[in-house]
Amino acid sequence: MPTVTIYTRMLCGYCHQAKRLLRKKGIDFEEIDVSFKPSVRNEMTARANGRHTVPQIFVGDRHLGDCDELYALEARGELDSILSGANPSGGAT
Repeated sequence: MPTVTIYTRMLCGYCHQAKRLLRKKGIDFEEIDVSFKPSVRNEMTARANGRHTVPQIFVGDRHLGDCDELYALEARGELDSILSGANPSGGAT
């Protein structure tokens, strides 16, 4: 099963919104805080094809985008099928 990874930073409202939606869906995720970690932020930017804002969300190697894009997938009814192969759980790591 692919892992859901979300790159975040402290005090980011969009990060909290994205994590809330993933939790509501019952999806476990790996949270990587890029605050004060330039090398980790550079890794995120490279994975996200140059995008440097947070959150950046991935399912396995598939880049879903940011919080707005996550909610847009939900609104179009596409998010559940993308997450269906992800690791279901009761919380976040």
